[in-house]
Amino acid sequence: QVQLVESGGGLVQAGGSLRLSCAASGRTFSRYAMAWFRQAPGKEREFVAAISWSGGNTYYADSVKGRFTISRDNAKNTVYLQMNSLKPEDTAVYYCAARPYWRGEVTIRNQDEYDSWGQGTQVTVSS
Repeated sequence: QVQLVESGGGLVQAGGSLRLSCAASGRTFSRYAMAWFRQAPGKEREFVAAISWSGGNTYYADSVKGRFTISRDNAKNTVYLQMNSLKPEDTAVYYCAARPYWRGEVTIRNQDEYDSWGQGTQVTVSS
C-alpha cells in the first residue's frame, strides 16, 4: 500500500478552475494505477477519473469528460486532477486512490478494487 495526501481543494466560482494534487509515499508509486473519486453530501462516492500506472491511458466519468484532466508525475510520486469549467454540481469531497497495476484496467472505475485512499479534500463551487 501507499500513503496518499490530497491538496488543492477550495472555494471557486462556477466556471473557474482548480488543480488537485495527491502525493504518495513509497518507492513503488509507478506500480499503481491512480484515480480520483468524489462524494457529494447525501450521495454515494463516485468515480471521477483514473490513470494507468504508466500514464498512457486515462479514463473519465461522462460528467467530467472534456473539463477535467488527470495526469501523473512518477518522478514526483504525484497525481493531479486539473478541473476546468467547474459547476456547482462538482461540489464534493475529492479522494485520491491507488490500486496495484496487476489488477489491469477493465475494472479501473470500481472503487472496491482500490487499496489505498487519501483523507479527501473539499471542493466547493459557488453559483
